[in-house]
Amino acid sequence: MILERCCTSLEEVLEAKQNGASRVELCTRIDVGGFTPERELIKEAVASGIPVNVLIREREGDFFFSREEVETMADDVRFCRDCGANAVVVGALRSPLEIDSDAIRLLLAGRGGMKATFHRAFDRMEGDPFSALEEIISLGCDTLLTSGRRPTALQGAELIRQLVVHARGRIAILAGSGVCPENLEELRSRTGADEFHGTRLCCPKCK
Repeated sequence: MILERCCTSLEEVLEAKQNGASRVELCTRIDVGGFTPERELIKEAVASGIPVNVLIREREGDFFFSREEVETMADDVRFCRDCGANAVVVGALRSPLEIDSDAIRLLLAGRGGMKATFHRAFDRMEGDPFSALEEIISLGCDTLLTSGRRPTALQGAELIRQLVVHARGRIAILAGSGVCPENLEELRSRTGADEFHGTRLCCPKCK
């Protein structure tokens, strides 16, 4: 089982490492959905030795990014690559029904050997989730972070289970939103997922 703790500071990264996290997702401003963290923090987190996945998001609000915003985020991806980050966490939409595949390709063009997670922009989509999953796979993403298009992963457990089955091991399904030590085993049982994401995972306050 892989536990990914969402962290916003070096202190949280070090806590996560000490308490057994498999990796961290690094970001800032969780209160508005998360932004790309400061570059110095990225370097410090990577230097800690735990695998670091960096959220790449220019601003709060929707996921309909301009060309200029995409180019800025692409530069952030290259910075993460040069720092030795494990992965980048990306997502972009053209509409609630359509992934912005051109933006994702541009973002991932400079990733080098890093992995890529498609974030919860997936949960803001309408229409067939399985077609969207196929496109995310075709774009070269290694992981999909999702709450099953519901406010929490526990509420979205049935769709997460269906996504795990549909993926057939071609992409990891990372269950996130409201995941905590108290519901982890129930989520694992109901979804069949092996990867979980949350701000309370591997946190000393939860032990």
